[in-house]
Amino acid sequence: MSSIHEQLKKQRKALGLKQEDMILRVGMARQQYQRLEAKGNPRLNTLELVAKGLKMELMLIPQEKLRAVRDLLEGKSPAVSGVTLDAKGAATRKSLSDDPWQELLEDNS
Repeated sequence: MSSIHEQLKKQRKALGLKQEDMILRVGMARQQYQRLEAKGNPRLNTLELVAKGLKMELMLIPQEKLRAVRDLLEGKSPAVSGVTLDAKGAATRKSLSDDPWQELLEDNS
């Protein structure tokens, strides 16, 4: 997985934005944003502001769920059970289209 700096730069370019455009989007000077993309160590509130300006979300993901989240983001079927019981008590499997977040956010502790 790429660094946060690389992800910010990639998203900015995907949106067709220049570093100068971040001045209007997030109220940050071009030089400050340039440092952030290069090697900066931003405060959390700065990172949240930039992420919002780039139509992104910051998220903490439990390590045991990381592979399933990556698979989902890459369009692969995550390795989660998604098994439920029907009215007759038979095991059925929900499809990802019915519940794409199945078990990703559950607490397994």
